[in-house]
Amino acid sequence: MAANEPPDGGLPERPTLAELGTDLLEMPAGFRAFTLGLPFLATALFFLLAARGWWWLAVPAVGLQTFCTYASVSHDLVHGTLRLPARVNDLLLAVVELLGLRSGHAYRATHLFHHRRFPDPEDLEGAPARMSLARVVLEGPVYLPRLAVWAWRQSRRHERAWMAAEWAAIALYLAVAAALWLGGGTPLPALYAALVIPASWAFPLVFVYLMHDAAARSELFQTRAFRGRIVPALMLHHTYHLEHHLYPTVPARNWRALGRRLDPLLARAGVVPIRLP
Repeated sequence: MAANEPPDGGLPERPTLAELGTDLLEMPAGFRAFTLGLPFLATALFFLLAARGWWWLAVPAVGLQTFCTYASVSHDLVHGTLRLPARVNDLLLAVVELLGLRSGHAYRATHLFHHRRFPDPEDLEGAPARMSLARVVLEGPVYLPRLAVWAWRQSRRHERAWMAAEWAAIALYLAVAAALWLGGGTPLPALYAALVIPASWAFPLVFVYLMHDAAARSELFQTRAFRGRIVPALMLHHTYHLEHHLYPTVPARNWRALGRRLDPLLARAGVVPIRLP
């Protein structure tokens, strides 16, 4: 039984979003545009800074781009919380995740299944939560390829078409990047790939192992709650992971407000958030 978990593992009745405030679902047009622009800005920053040889800034730009895509913008697109038309959402999901050389539609297939089934063993995305720390670290390089195979097998023809197009685009980028480098041209596209691909190896550790507790019996304790200022801001508030699992239709920009409104309920249920700087 997890620490602070009630003996019966019960989940108290939770308020509806209408009771918490439907403003939590709001996404102002200006903020939506700013949010969608961040991944492209971070990617452009890498190439501009790397071209000047400012690697001490270029490498962090890749880290920023990784969080702006998988952990933030792509995550909102997976859940459809940016309130965009379906076709626009599909296109942006593909393009934004391609910035990280990943398939957005494979991500959506595995992540939505994770929300429906965690901590069921069939949830492959959540599997690192059932592993040892050493195994999770070793899992990094094979994690996304394994999820991609699962997503392909489980998806319908429309989703497979998106995935095939995304993987073809990734293969084309890698081929062009290698040709440029080996042909004596700029090595920057290849160096970008050499940084952004290993950046995804941290996903099973950061977004699964640290955020979940598969051994807990209650929904309130299977996903961890964190509080703080500096670390949550650096992680684009992805530390509000329990809140996200409880209310997955709330966009990332409102997770902090959601957390504040849920704090009294969580305290009464015995949830003690992990304090971060």
